[in-house]
Amino acid sequence: MEYMTTASTGGTRWLSDEEQSVWRAYLHATTLLEDHLDRQLQRDAGMPHIYYGLLVQLSQAPGRQMRMTELAKDVKITRSRLSHAVARLERNGWVRREDCPSDKRGQNAVLTDDGYEMLRRSAPGHVRAVRQAMFDRLTPEQVRSFGEIMQVIATGLEPEGTDADLPWLR
Repeated sequence: MEYMTTASTGGTRWLSDEEQSVWRAYLHATTLLEDHLDRQLQRDAGMPHIYYGLLVQLSQAPGRQMRMTELAKDVKITRSRLSHAVARLERNGWVRREDCPSDKRGQNAVLTDDGYEMLRRSAPGHVRAVRQAMFDRLTPEQVRSFGEIMQVIATGLEPEGTDADLPWLR
């Protein structure tokens, strides 16, 4: 594919052929990985990967509970999508909502004992899927490099301040 010149596009720095190849490989791999993990969790636990992530976040929070707004920020989803997910998790008996004692307008999501048990039962299969899909394919050096690279990218994208226009802050 022929790209426009930098001069004709107002100074846009186009990706080199190598960068384009790396970018497409990244998109392809992350799409396949997310699909792989989602299918495994749907098959073994009857939930999508995002719901598993919510249960993990709650399991690691003090008292196995978090404010809904904080949970949305931590998992990087909109409050609307979180509300929908928590409603489904409530129907399964894995999470319940409680009014926030410090702010009557807020709510906490609380991981129930049944939700904790579901997480405990589904975690080994999920870890096997992650290991098989990613870590068993990489050398220890590649794992270290990959971790360093992901940290650099995440640090560069982490918003500064609380007034950023981010979906999970809406």
